[in-house]
Amino acid sequence: MSRKIAVHNIWQMTEWPAIQRPAIDIRTLEQTVSAILDEVRRNGDAAVKKYSLQFDKIASEPAELNSQDIDAGASAVDGSLRTAIHQAAANIRAFHEAQLRPEPVVETLPGVRCWRKSVAIEKVGLYIPGGTAPLFSTVLMLAIPARIAGCREIVLCSPPDAAGNLHPAILYAARHVGVTRIFRVGGVQAIAAMAFGTPAIPGVDKIFGPGNQYVTCAKQLVQREGVAIDMPAGPSEVAVYADETADPAFVAADLLSQAEHGADSQVLLVTPSVELVDRVQTAIDRQLESLPRAGLARMALSSSRAYIVRDEDQAMALLNQYAPEHLILACREPERVAAKVINAGSVFLGHFSPESVGDYASGTNHVLPTNGHARAYSGVSVDSFVKKITFQQLTPAGLAAIGPPVMRMAEAEGLEAHARAVGIRLGTGK
Repeated sequence: MSRKIAVHNIWQMTEWPAIQRPAIDIRTLEQTVSAILDEVRRNGDAAVKKYSLQFDKIASEPAELNSQDIDAGASAVDGSLRTAIHQAAANIRAFHEAQLRPEPVVETLPGVRCWRKSVAIEKVGLYIPGGTAPLFSTVLMLAIPARIAGCREIVLCSPPDAAGNLHPAILYAARHVGVTRIFRVGGVQAIAAMAFGTPAIPGVDKIFGPGNQYVTCAKQLVQREGVAIDMPAGPSEVAVYADETADPAFVAADLLSQAEHGADSQVLLVTPSVELVDRVQTAIDRQLESLPRAGLARMALSSSRAYIVRDEDQAMALLNQYAPEHLILACREPERVAAKVINAGSVFLGHFSPESVGDYASGTNHVLPTNGHARAYSGVSVDSFVKKITFQQLTPAGLAAIGPPVMRMAEAEGLEAHARAVGIRLGTGK
């Protein structure tokens, strides 16, 4: 939003064009990413090293850190940050442990028992962004529910710095939550290695974690080849619905907290108040003066938008169409307004619920669907790390009760063997 942000007055409109998100040419992106994936599949660690040198300017060898390396790196984390990580981890663990629920046995007919069991995905890969913002908080968001779910093997990949090291806080967070297989590899080559496996980096069954457009594209492409992913989780975004009760400085800070993630991030302000837009823009300009990542934030703001709406209903219609990763309701009666939310990754209610708390320590997960995928995807949870297996057990009486309709349905579909599998047990088939 600085003065470069576009302001749209839609209060008289009943329909409006879809809000365009920042993007690059998808065909060029897929061609580039596919070539890297194919080479890693063919040449394994040699290709991983090649692309690490090309994109990160360094290829750490060995890629995997041993326990001494992890301990040495983690020891550089100061006491106050350790305390903060411990508190965040405790909150995240409490929220996610509450997601464990016993599955009931349902008797659909006398003698017909059905139930479901959660079974952990055995091998999972966690991608932790590095670069200008090493997201050690993402280690907590992914590894804690993975451990709660009972995943047998957890592999963590993250790009190294110019010296070939991972940020000490990434190592400390990983050690704190019990992740021991850590690899200094990032980008598309890390996704490829976890998807296909190399002599150095084990393949996994499902890949988790946010990343830039290249990482997101790589995840989507390997999914086509049978490797599951958590969701499309690309550049960060936030939308703020603010009415006249909102504090412009609060709103500006919330918008900048996402804009500073990167040039391809996007932020939206939706409000019925023209005056608030002007005041928020002024607050943004003032806060940018002292923001260390102001350059990145300004680039993100250039593709962001402010929408002046007629009323709350029009605001929520627009926001549900946009389906933001993060949605802040900076308004009166936020609980009532929240009931109108249909599409969003995570929602923050009221003037004292900044999106930052969800990113770090409230307990909810910050790995969320972006780019409109909140219309169909949920954020990461313990369920993301398990598969649900259904079971059924029938007594002779149960089969006698349900058998005739099963046989009739099978015959109607032309699947005679299905019908006979029941009939032969009931003594009415061949």
